[in-house]
Amino acid sequence: MRLAGWWLLILPALFLVLAFYVAPILQVLAISVTEPEPGLGNYERILTSEGVQRVMLTTLRICLITTFFALLLGYAIAYAITLASPRARAWWMLAVLVPLWISVLVRAFAWVTLLRRQGLVNNSLMQAGVITEPLPLVWNEFGILVGMVHYMVPFAVLPMLAAMREIDPRLLAAARGLGASRAQVFRQVFLPLSMPGVIAAGVLVFIFSLGFYITPAILGGGKTLMVAEWISLQILDLIRWGLGTMMATVLVLTIIVTLLVFSRIVDLRRMFGTGS
Repeated sequence: MRLAGWWLLILPALFLVLAFYVAPILQVLAISVTEPEPGLGNYERILTSEGVQRVMLTTLRICLITTFFALLLGYAIAYAITLASPRARAWWMLAVLVPLWISVLVRAFAWVTLLRRQGLVNNSLMQAGVITEPLPLVWNEFGILVGMVHYMVPFAVLPMLAAMREIDPRLLAAARGLGASRAQVFRQVFLPLSMPGVIAAGVLVFIFSLGFYITPAILGGGKTLMVAEWISLQILDLIRWGLGTMMATVLVLTIIVTLLVFSRIVDLRRMFGTGS
């Protein structure tokens, strides 16, 4: 009777998940194997179509580079926050969280303004005599990387900061008392203990990057296609529902596999604040 009561409590949430999440995904999967004709022809494009392979490799490359630089910058920021005084830590946290409150669309257009040929960056470099003509900083892969790294740094900081805050300062003090230098303490004590946070942040940033649409669409100028923009192009412009849903299915499966693999390495639920 008690078990039945628990099931009745979670039944509305279960129904909502099935109706608005599982059912649409199953419909996408069904379309991918039935349009334009039944079979696995759409999935064969992964092995035979250079265009599909190029989009997938471009997306993978951009996501990996974004993850690397977001982790590099995020680790430095999280480390600074950990060592800062309580007052300074509050200001650091505000600086990390404020970008999350700004629309991704606004941030993308801001980067266009800064990086375009007549933008602030090119004008400043030309006035300083560093370059003689504007650099192609936007509407290409470089512009996409700049925008994505800027967006993802806060998502990298938060999991790493959570891991760093759990490190007992007495361990660092003990290492220093035994004669280790600051560099040795960081390399042999602090860095290994913070690695679960780095892994969790890497998973989070990589998965978010896979589905990016607005930033690549604006800063890429349609010249560098990532998976999300390619899916939109196939479904909305070219009316190729089979190809679009095939890539959407591959994207969902990639995210699921990534989570399953890394959940074996680190307790992701605990790092993301859902564990005990």
